[in-house]
Amino acid sequence: MGLLFNIFIAAFSSIGAFLFGYDSGIIASVITMERYLARFGNDPSIKGAVVSTFNGGCFFGAMGAGWANDRFGRKRTIQIGCLFALWGCAMQGGASNVATLLVGRIIAGVAIGVLSMTVPLYNTEIAPPKTRGFLVGLTQQMIGIGFIVANWVGYGCSFLKTDVSWRLPLGLQLLPAGLLLIGIQFLPFSPRWLLEVGRDAEAREVVYKLHGKGNSEAAEKEYREMHDTIKAEALVRSRKLSDLWATRPMAKRTFVAVGVQIFTQLTGINVINYFGPQMYTSLGVTGSKALLVQGIYGAVGPIANLFFITLVLDRVGRKKPLMFGAASFVATFSILAAIVATNPPDAPHPNTAAQRAGIAMIFLTSVFFSLSFGPVSWVLASEVFPTNTRAIGTSVATCANWAFNTLLGQVAPIGMTNVQWKFYMLFVTLNLVDFGIIAAFFPETKGKTLEEMNSVFGDAIDTNKVLTENKTGQDEKSEEAISP
Repeated sequence: MGLLFNIFIAAFSSIGAFLFGYDSGIIASVITMERYLARFGNDPSIKGAVVSTFNGGCFFGAMGAGWANDRFGRKRTIQIGCLFALWGCAMQGGASNVATLLVGRIIAGVAIGVLSMTVPLYNTEIAPPKTRGFLVGLTQQMIGIGFIVANWVGYGCSFLKTDVSWRLPLGLQLLPAGLLLIGIQFLPFSPRWLLEVGRDAEAREVVYKLHGKGNSEAAEKEYREMHDTIKAEALVRSRKLSDLWATRPMAKRTFVAVGVQIFTQLTGINVINYFGPQMYTSLGVTGSKALLVQGIYGAVGPIANLFFITLVLDRVGRKKPLMFGAASFVATFSILAAIVATNPPDAPHPNTAAQRAGIAMIFLTSVFFSLSFGPVSWVLASEVFPTNTRAIGTSVATCANWAFNTLLGQVAPIGMTNVQWKFYMLFVTLNLVDFGIIAAFFPETKGKTLEEMNSVFGDAIDTNKVLTENKTGQDEKSEEAISP
């Protein structure tokens, strides 16, 4: 088995990320369709609500997923997410009024919140250190593929002249949700979760299976390190939410994980993903042409992401790509704002060269995101925590992501309508601030095992000492119990 088995696990479980990309991407096409607008109207606040209620559901899904991952494990939590996805997507596809559509969006959002937090967590705990960036980066790859499929399905369905034009693309989400619900049953549990709940023999079996035949020595070494660290952590740490900031090293872990997820939203990428057609309209591209451009745009990011996670991420690390990304967004949004400001779409003689340059900046933003925050945010947020707090820590970080996603989803269409190019200057400022914070406070974590993160953040545990003291304490209690 070995590496190929690891890749298969990461790719298949990332169907949950595909759902994330598809559900997030399809709405950009649906809310511009003629039949959708005829039924639900063209009010910008309603459009914002359709996007932001989904994101709000994601927030609460990610919040509950922390508890579910500790209680039921990573596999079972993914299945719970799939059940919510089937329910919510069915409601969206069959909606006959705004209320039903919004409820379906919220329920589907809960599903994506669960999956967006659990899939990278599961892949992080399955992946070997040297390829963890690649394997967890597959999450972003599948998100991108989901966007591609959504954009092209949306473009094709836009030519239909009935309600099928928007019902079909929303209902298609049922297929990947059903496939993941059934298929994840045949993948292994996370060995680290198995050790947490005392199923040590199963954990060892999974570790050996992940290493493949002929690597028993390396498998045993990883298992022993994993076993001793997790057991020691369980003896000296609790599972309270306050543990995330109880000590300075833990506060730094939480700051990095939450920070990278918030900064991912502040890049402005989801404003393009959700409202790309509206942005293209501001550049003079309207109607089905805007959806066509959005479809082409969706294909650019995954190509760049595949190159990055395959050849770059595990070599250059996490910090440098994040700094590169933030600096790049300052440049692209500055140019985009200047183009929109000097070339309004209703000008009597539009500058087509400037409009094309604006579209190029939007495309470059997608490329730079796929070479930085896109894959790195999922890797970094899930790898910095110790096993004892990894589920709840990743949950809090993902909640922060969705909270800011919800905020931007609600205000973006209003901002682009009311202040136009000035809205893009917000992202110029935010990314400039993010660059400074990342440069000053983020550590490098590439190539480290999850257990070695303790030394990176300065709270390493002497596992031998803790386990020995615990054994001594148990022996003393036993002696007291049998003494007359």
